[in-house]
Amino acid sequence: MDFATALAQRVSDVQHSLEEATEGRYPAPRIIAVTKTHPLEKILPLASLGLWDIGENRVQEIRDKQPALPPSFRVHMIGRLQTNKVKYIMKKVCLIQSVDRMELAEMIHRQACLQETVMPVLVQVSPAGEAQKGGIAPEALEGFLRALSGMSGLHVRGLMAVMPHTDDTDLLDTLFFQMRCRFEQMRDLAINGIDMEELSMGMSEDYRLAARHGATMVRVGSALFGPREYPM
Repeated sequence: MDFATALAQRVSDVQHSLEEATEGRYPAPRIIAVTKTHPLEKILPLASLGLWDIGENRVQEIRDKQPALPPSFRVHMIGRLQTNKVKYIMKKVCLIQSVDRMELAEMIHRQACLQETVMPVLVQVSPAGEAQKGGIAPEALEGFLRALSGMSGLHVRGLMAVMPHTDDTDLLDTLFFQMRCRFEQMRDLAINGIDMEELSMGMSEDYRLAARHGATMVRVGSALFGPREYPM
């Protein structure tokens, strides 16, 4: 089976699994195809399958790939972002999903104002307190959102979370449930300037659980492309 045929089958399988997992309680989440380390020849066929949203972890990969992508592709920054690299992606990405500290939020706001734009962002929450993955502590989330509400260069559109790598499905189920509850709580607060429209959670290993708990986006890489390709 050639790559394009295999990709089409994997996309269909993931979409079907997402629809089943929601059990009719929520709309099926949008797939963000995680294209980090994958070359353009594996990314471009996504267009014929109706997948226009792609996720990248590294600024340099975004800068390398974005000029060669058709304008219909929407690039999401999903990895931890250094403040000194913000300026390089301001008009290259449609959404920064990993705003996890005030220093970063302030830099995005500053660069957006300098470039006369508004950057859509998601606030990354740490569901299990894993410092190495970044994210705002759940108990600090409301205060962080209120601080961001006054930044005209940002448009907060929701929350993002990275779950721990574990085979404990009961733990994951609990963490996804808690993230959905936090999302709804923040939405119900109706903080001025903060929109709770998107809940990005779930990856190749756990996207079904994420869909079950109302994710609006899932970030799926290996389930679509197979193992990552690392440059030499």
